[in-house]
This record gives sequence, C-alpha cells and structure tokens, in this order.
Amino acid sequence: MRTTVGIIGAGPAGLLLARLLHNAGIDSVVLESRDRAYVERRQRAGILEQGTADVLRAAGAGARLDREGLRHDGIELRFDRRRHRVDFPALTGGRSVMVYAQTEVCKDLIALQLAEGGPLLFEADALAVEDAGTDAPRVRFRHEGREDVLECEYVVGCDGFWGVARKAIPAELVQVFERTYPFGWLGILADVPPSHDELVYARHDRGFALLSMRSPSVSRLYLQVPDGTDAEAWSDEAIWDELERRFETADDWRLERGPITQKSVTPMRSYVHEPMRHGRLFLAGDAAHIVPPTGAKGLNLAVGDVVTFARALAHRQETGSPELLDAYSETCLRRIWQAERFSYDMTTLLHRAPGAPGFEDRLQLARLDRIASSRAAETDLAEGYTGFSFG
Repeated sequence: MRTTVGIIGAGPAGLLLARLLHNAGIDSVVLESRDRAYVERRQRAGILEQGTADVLRAAGAGARLDREGLRHDGIELRFDRRRHRVDFPALTGGRSVMVYAQTEVCKDLIALQLAEGGPLLFEADALAVEDAGTDAPRVRFRHEGREDVLECEYVVGCDGFWGVARKAIPAELVQVFERTYPFGWLGILADVPPSHDELVYARHDRGFALLSMRSPSVSRLYLQVPDGTDAEAWSDEAIWDELERRFETADDWRLERGPITQKSVTPMRSYVHEPMRHGRLFLAGDAAHIVPPTGAKGLNLAVGDVVTFARALAHRQETGSPELLDAYSETCLRRIWQAERFSYDMTTLLHRAPGAPGFEDRLQLARLDRIASSRAAETDLAEGYTGFSFG
C-alpha cells in the first residue's frame, strides 16, 4: 500500500489533516486503531478557538458547527464571591470561541473523509514507523487480522501520547519538558440546562470549579480534586453541594441541579516533546504536547500543528522548496510554548495547591483583581483564550 502522507490516528488532528491535504490535491491514508463508533463517542475538549472554527469552515466542515455550536463572546471569572466578565470581542478586535464537542468535530470530518477523501482504515493498529530518517518512511500496521505496510513520502503521527510515532525519533535527539500537578478535575455531564450562558471559572479556597456545557440542555462541570481521586467515591449529592459552595456569589445567582449521567477524573499535566520532526516523520497534537485543560488549548494546538504541516507540504509541492517543512518543529513550538505558558498561568491562577501558604492565596486574589481592574491584563487573558496565530 502506498501514499504520499501516512497519517496515524483519526482524532480531530488526523482527520482534519486528511481533509486539508485532500483539498490541496495531496493523497493520504489514515490509520486508526479504534473502531468508528469509539472515535465518534470519545469525550474530549469542547472549546474551539476563533482560528480553529475558521479552519473547519474553510475546509468544508463548518455547516453543523455553525448550526449547532454555541458561540461564546466571553467567560466569567469568580473569586471572593465576586463576578467579573471578560468580553472577548471588545478586547481582541472581534474574536470569540465556539462550544462544540470534539466528538462532533470527528463525526463531521469522518463523514467528509468517507464521502470524498482517501482511505480511512478503522481498527488498523499501527505497530511501528520505520525508516523515518530516510526519504521513504513506512508504517507497519495490522488490519483485518493481517500485517501490512504503508509506504509513504511523509508520516504524520497524530496518535496521541501513547502512540508509536514518537518512539521512532532516536532518544539521543529528544528533549522532554514536563510538569505534573498534584490535583485533577472531577468532571460530570448532567442533564440540566447550563446555569449560566457562558463558561464560569471559579477560584475558591476549597479549590477550582468550572461551569461549562455541551448543549443548551446538557451541562459539563468540573471540580478540582486531589490527584488519584476515584470519581465513584463522590456521590451525586456531594458533587452538587461542592459545586454550589465554589460557585457562590454575593448576588442571587443559583446553580441548577440535574441527573448526572457521567463522571470521571482527568489528571493534570504539562508536556512538550522536542523536536516535533525527524526526517520525514512529523508529530502533531498529543503525540508532541499536552496542556492542562484550564486554558482550553489541547484540541486547538493540534489543529495548529496540522495546518502548519499542510501549508508546508503544499508549499513544497508548488515550489519545490522544503523551507517550510524544515521549519515545522520550530514554527509549531513557538505557538505551543505560548499555549503552555497561558495554560500554566490559568492553572496556577485558579487552583489552590495542597498545603499552599496564605501568601499564594493572596497572590491569586491580587492577580484576579488585576485582571478585573486593568484592561491591559484583561486583554492579555482574552487574547490567549481566543487563540494564538497558526503562522
């Protein structure tokens, strides 16, 4: 089996890359280890930056996004029983974000790929990337009970943190930067309309809380919990009680309760793998970087990676120059480190570390007060939240 670009992983990064390449007249094959049903139901991030939404529209995957997605023009910060709204368009020249679940992005892109694009093989387990440092890399994979080889001009690993692509880069060339956090997020889905029409980020002495949503009738909420917490150790009533405490305000705002349909705990970590390229192998998304979810950056960073690769390869095809491909890692990492900084800042701004001294508590409140009282500080947050340039 032979193609120009072998793509490992049919998450939003791999699927979007296949679509961008198709639109540029470049053939590809997508290998996905899971079945279609699994890909279309796995729950992940649901905030699309302005740039991500624009890329999906330009790629022909924006119809349902614009019909069913929820445009958000701001977020609310809560601290010390106070409420402060950050107005994105007013601070960024009109930018906003969209609430549209990753599962829905994948459904849209899968439908387009199967209707118009190149091969998309589900239950095709990538075993190894071989000869990555040469002009003819290969992906060994198992599909329908037999082992096969995908011969490529380029391989893009969109196969996540545990995938095989990153392992093909020689260890002596690699630098890893990471930080783990001593807390996680207990997340719930609940069949109740959101209690606020925009996301609410709450800093409380008992820990962080986030009010989000999946649709006008389904709420998504999170609580900061100690690392290693078992979600099932929390009763539904205890979760709602704790959310109520952390979202408390000085006015008459109320948190609406409803049946909890799903609960899970997400660990928090920051991770960057450098470089993101070795020979004809390129890494994208979680294969190369992870951010804590506080800044809503994970999916958007992956989109930036594949946009950068697709543009670079199209440039190579059109001009013969490898300049943009050679600069892929450096170009992506500039944006990634800004997103890592933003996500770290948001995490340390809003979460209370175990055993933190009162000095840190006061610093958090001072930082939040600065955002609420300074247009410059507020603008920096709004610009970071709505997204960094893909250039």
